[in-house]
Amino acid sequence: MACELPERFEEFSEARRNGFLRVKHIKEQGGRVAGVFCTFTPLEILDAAGFTPVSLCGMSAETIPAAEAHLPKNLCPLIKSSYGFAVSDKCPYTYYSDLIVGETTCDGKKKMYELLGELKQTYILRLPQGPGTEALAQWTAELHRFAAFLEERFGVRITDEKLRAAIVSRNEEREARLRLMELQKHTPPPASGAQLYQTLDGAGFLFDARERIERLDGLRAEIEARWEAGERPVAPGAKRILVTGCPIGGVLKKTVGAIEDSGGAVVCFENCGGVKAAAGRIDPQAPDLIAAIAARYLRIGCAVLSPDEERRELLRRLTRDYAIDGVVEVDLQACTPYTVEAHGVGALMRELGVPYLAVETDYSEGDLGQLRTRLEAFLEMLR
Repeated sequence: MACELPERFEEFSEARRNGFLRVKHIKEQGGRVAGVFCTFTPLEILDAAGFTPVSLCGMSAETIPAAEAHLPKNLCPLIKSSYGFAVSDKCPYTYYSDLIVGETTCDGKKKMYELLGELKQTYILRLPQGPGTEALAQWTAELHRFAAFLEERFGVRITDEKLRAAIVSRNEEREARLRLMELQKHTPPPASGAQLYQTLDGAGFLFDARERIERLDGLRAEIEARWEAGERPVAPGAKRILVTGCPIGGVLKKTVGAIEDSGGAVVCFENCGGVKAAAGRIDPQAPDLIAAIAARYLRIGCAVLSPDEERRELLRRLTRDYAIDGVVEVDLQACTPYTVEAHGVGALMRELGVPYLAVETDYSEGDLGQLRTRLEAFLEMLR
């Protein structure tokens, strides 16, 4: 059945476009803004300190030339784009940020944060290099130090009451995101993967927590109702694809767009913009709330951690739960952790009997044709 897309999808795109006006209003009302980059950033602590977190991840090639005046050309495009927006003064979110919060994930980011620190006050979270009891103790101590820094530097008080309220709110939001993504378990899926990803991204620019949750739940209810009424925006025979790897906001069109233009259906995102970022609750009744926050964030499966069993276990579960026909790993140029780990992910997929394709790309348009050809051939193989 032919159908029109829910208007609510456009609301989330509009939220990203107009987000800087919302941030401006927050600043005019005396609020504080924290620019963040990574899913390891403990949002609950920023919430409890009265900050509005906003993503500074660059998703455009526009500012890369400005970044390359200071950064090497053979560096991750996300890093170059992010720094380029800051150094060229083209990012209102960086401009309005009272604090930038970085983290010791990849080496490129660590060095880029040094340069960002010359433009804005930047706090670096020392993320452990792997899981385990000692790593958790180290990460817990690091988050306690972060909370103490916020209290001293900005004259705020981070109480258990505020942390508990922030934990409950973020738990609700993550559950709302998961509920929306889990609609894609339907056969055929009720939404385009590209639109779903843009929606999840756009929700981050709705800075009122209750509004984010209500809009996500409202969209989920509308999509489900349309599917139950017989609307089928995705062809019933479309092969079900899981996308894993690096953050893909800057390459969404030429990867997920190409997959769906070629007749595939992206039903699951394991990467930073999808399930990985939304998985895991925090116990609001834990005796040490910051320790509980630390435990949840250290369970995020990311290639910067070694070993990275959390990511492998998540991939095992998602390929089963979403009835995946094929996995496409999208890695950004010069992202060593993910490009190295692709070998192990490929071996895992062979073990599971799931076809797997790894592609490496950047924010330019130079590889559009080659990338599309490889993705089309992969989908043809699945058929």
